[in-house]
Amino acid sequence: MPPEEPKYGGFTRFEIELEFVQSLASPQYLNYLASQKYFENPAFIAYLSYLQYWSHPPYTKYLTYPGPTLKNLELLQQERFRADILSPDKMNELVEEGTKSGMEGPRS
Repeated sequence: MPPEEPKYGGFTRFEIELEFVQSLASPQYLNYLASQKYFENPAFIAYLSYLQYWSHPPYTKYLTYPGPTLKNLELLQQERFRADILSPDKMNELVEEGTKSGMEGPRS
């Protein structure tokens, strides 16, 4: 029998990473992370790079909002975007884009 996966605060690593990667869909949260200087930490940037595995099957099926989650995860790989998201204007631009795409509904 395989050993039980370790838990962190009662959650598996998978659950913690899923929760965090889904939070990246929020432009307001990205702005918060930028304001707290997380995007200046090389270890955090490396973690964002590591999280790109969520863009591959079979992981995408667990994402509630795969479109904005994966789009923002991809944008966060760019140093310019990590600097720009500190601007309330950039954050609002992403919010408006998300609102428009939500109103349009799924594309066929």
